[in-house]
Amino acid sequence: MRKVIIRDKRKIPPFNEPARDLRVLNKPLWLHPKDTLEPYCQSEIEVDFFEQIPNGDHEETLVYRDNLFFDQAFIQTFLSRARSLGKACRVAFALDDLVMTRHALPLQSGIRREGDVYVANMWYYPRGLEEMSRPLVIDTGAYEFGSYHVPTHMSNEKGDLVFQIPLRAFLSIENWVHIFVANCLFGVLAEGARMERSLSKIGNQLRIFWRSMLERRQILSCSRLVKIGRNTQIDPTAVIQGPTVIGDNVYIGAGVV
Repeated sequence: MRKVIIRDKRKIPPFNEPARDLRVLNKPLWLHPKDTLEPYCQSEIEVDFFEQIPNGDHEETLVYRDNLFFDQAFIQTFLSRARSLGKACRVAFALDDLVMTRHALPLQSGIRREGDVYVANMWYYPRGLEEMSRPLVIDTGAYEFGSYHVPTHMSNEKGDLVFQIPLRAFLSIENWVHIFVANCLFGVLAEGARMERSLSKIGNQLRIFWRSMLERRQILSCSRLVKIGRNTQIDPTAVIQGPTVIGDNVYIGAGVV
């Protein structure tokens, strides 16, 4: 599949850099789609405008703006459904999607209402570019998460103050607030929500228990829950409990908890 990236050169204050160069989950935003789409895409093209996309070959094409943040779960769902449909599609969300309405829509214009859905700047074309594309509604899978306890007298009118964490994250980064949302709500907490959802299944519980038995470790410290990157050095006295992800080229010294 061919990947076409539309460059967004708007600079995000106060960083004075385009969104693609800002760091999300400890790496530049442009690197997230590159890693996420690696199993699907064989070629890549960058353009400044949609009209500049070459359409000589009628090949399978994915088009998106480079200020978008999306995770593996989202793109897997979108491409799977789009391919099964076999028609030109555009990412869309339901009007009552709590993740979109609470956290993704404020302070941006990339996700906007058209008719009875919200549409975003990502398209799929099975046989080259087409003039018309139909909205393909993706459910972000809102997972309610309370950040802290709020006194009753402060939340008695509209209920508890909670975050809506996506199991399939998608965000248009156009403001510094979106960097917080991408890193915390749609990044770390989304990964935790997916892990918590998976732990509710007895099969996953048994696999984690069996792995901890084989490794002779506590359940929260086994490799099923603690993912360790390449070229990482961890002192044997360090205490690490999951679910957590440790990146590449990391050193964790003695006595760290």
